[in-house]
Amino acid sequence: MPRRVPSRLGDRLRRLAEEAGVLLEESLAERLAAYVELLRRWNAKLNLTRLDRDDAGLARLAIEPLAALPHLPAQGTLVDIGSGGGTPAVPVKLARPELGLRMVEARARKAAFLRETVRHLGLERTDVLAGRYEALLSRKELQKAHDALTVRGVRLSREALRSLQAFVAPGGALLLFRGPEPEDAWRDASPALVREATVPLGGAAGSRLVVLRRRAV
Repeated sequence: MPRRVPSRLGDRLRRLAEEAGVLLEESLAERLAAYVELLRRWNAKLNLTRLDRDDAGLARLAIEPLAALPHLPAQGTLVDIGSGGGTPAVPVKLARPELGLRMVEARARKAAFLRETVRHLGLERTDVLAGRYEALLSRKELQKAHDALTVRGVRLSREALRSLQAFVAPGGALLLFRGPEPEDAWRDASPALVREATVPLGGAAGSRLVVLRRRAV
């Protein structure tokens, strides 16, 4: 079988990853490119998200989510809150296909896009829950049911963070993709959470990944 020629977008993603100090294999770059192209097609009609075409916007969409990988388990289940156009959840799933994934999205047309993404990319062990996360907190099968949680583009208060930790099992991680907040923004957010790491991201000035760990009981 002849070797498939890498796409221009895949090559561009590999270059951006290299600039960010991330090793991106060709096969993953092409899967990420397929996701980006699908999002572009839907975005042209439905305006799902702000999708910048410059390098910074593309890196934020597809490369920055990979900063979460060292803080995720090899197996288990990830829940993403406010998934919107699919980042960081879809890039993480493409990079770590053995992880189960739940994407929570309140807006119907964005949830429809996420379901199409699951179908189009052939993502296994992936569910889309349409609704506000607050309404899901009472579902016992979702409580302490995930090994990690990611959130980006959702306004977080300390009260919201205390609610979100209910989705995560003891010992699990909450990964917050945040902007230029004060360094101690999430200090003492909850007695059950320990700040584990802060990882600078290559996008907007001061953007970072904040990793919190739920104390093991």
